[in-house]
Amino acid sequence: MLIAGFPAGAWGTNCYLVAPAAGEECVIIDPGHQAARGVEDAVRKYRLKPVAVLLTHGHIDHVASVVPVCGAHDVPAWIHPADRYMMSDPEKALGRSLGMPLMGELTVGEPSDVHELTDGAALALAGLELTVAHAPGHTKGSVTFGTPESAGGGDVPPLLFSGDLLFAGSVGRTDLPGGDPAELLESLGRVCLPLDDSTVVLSGHGPQTTIGRERATNPYLREVATGYGSGQSAAPRRGM
Repeated sequence: MLIAGFPAGAWGTNCYLVAPAAGEECVIIDPGHQAARGVEDAVRKYRLKPVAVLLTHGHIDHVASVVPVCGAHDVPAWIHPADRYMMSDPEKALGRSLGMPLMGELTVGEPSDVHELTDGAALALAGLELTVAHAPGHTKGSVTFGTPESAGGGDVPPLLFSGDLLFAGSVGRTDLPGGDPAELLESLGRVCLPLDDSTVVLSGHGPQTTIGRERATNPYLREVATGYGSGQSAAPRRGM
């Protein structure tokens, strides 16, 4: 399996291109602010053919390049219906103005073809198997994308593209419209805790980690695992 990831734009949002191997079809996950050039560089370098854009949630730092990327490759975007409005109205999603200088750098709106994600859906795209898990808490429509343990012919551990649900050492913020600390903790317990410790977590911001490492050291995941779930850990601030 080939995973080409890079941080993009003002918020350092991780964008991923995922394919069975170089020279094959791929999906693009979370092309955010100023990600279009990095996407094209990776497409050329690895001779990839994009077939879809997948969005973990609708915040502008994850979707700002959706329209140009989908348009350049004539592919659809997939997003949970609860977050779909954010592509056209990013300021409503944040509860504040983004500022005119920054707004001038953003492409607001939907691509011509949008598909809606549902919890538990199995996506067969670009020769990949991806399972969708609805994981609200950061936003109402946050999702994760997971691969089975057998992905990549057994030479690749299972993967979790966690968006802003789970980071190395932290979790997504819950102080923006649609955020809910109790929902986020429930999502952590339901989506993340059942996964094998070997699962590699590729998140929306920051370095990769594993479920095992986060189970042992992440204060939020440990809070859920021990059954407290009180939300008393310090409020996270990473991400949009």
